[in-house]
Amino acid sequence: MFFRLSTLTLALLLFAVILGATAVGLLIGRSVRHKAESLREPFGVMQAALLGFMGLVLAFGLSLAVGRYEDRRAAVVEEGNALGTTYLRAQTIAEPARTQSLALLQRFADTGIRISTTVPDSPEEQHAIADSGRLQRQLWALAGQTLRREPNGSAARLYVESLNETFDAQDSRVYGLRNRVPTAVLLLEVVGSAAALGLLAVHLTTLGRGVLTVAMAAVLVTLILVVTFDLDRPTRGLIRVPDTPLVDVRVSMVLPPAASAGR
Repeated sequence: MFFRLSTLTLALLLFAVILGATAVGLLIGRSVRHKAESLREPFGVMQAALLGFMGLVLAFGLSLAVGRYEDRRAAVVEEGNALGTTYLRAQTIAEPARTQSLALLQRFADTGIRISTTVPDSPEEQHAIADSGRLQRQLWALAGQTLRREPNGSAARLYVESLNETFDAQDSRVYGLRNRVPTAVLLLEVVGSAAALGLLAVHLTTLGRGVLTVAMAAVLVTLILVVTFDLDRPTRGLIRVPDTPLVDVRVSMVLPPAASAGR
């Protein structure tokens, strides 16, 4: 649900919900201020308990988002390393599979970069994944031909091994892009934060002070929520997973092959 919204729309929605709940709390607090003495203790207890609980929930949601972000960064590095090794080993297999495989690996690197710039589960990503699948089948067919011609050759076997690791690394990265923080957790953070800040506003207003304090708290909590949501939007938010390892490998493929073909 939240993932389909643009970053600006999502930020405005979160600010509206949190600040709106805070404003409602301020209005309720002013309306019951004449009962401050009888409400002070129950509101104080509820407000402290709810704020403590929401602090834990916000920390839990942020840790989930940060963990997924770090996993995605690591997956890009893993795929870049695997692809670079595969490209180097492809240079050692015999012709004509060598030249054909090197060209296909360059196209495969391009599709990997395309996946990094598309929104997960979007038609653009599905098209890039389909192109990658076709390239994988072509590369695997050439690798099979190389193995049949050189059943005892170490170069061909090493190349096939690294090629398989490259395919697995890309699959892991694609699934990692789709592994988002559960919507139920995000909803709990938003609703709970709104309720906690609304109750805080009621409590402070009944005491006749704290408007600026609760407003600052609302802005801070909203920013935490925006960062949590943004970390879970790897290709469309302000905090994106860099594709630098893949781009660097693709740039290195422009250079002439460093190794000669095997015999």
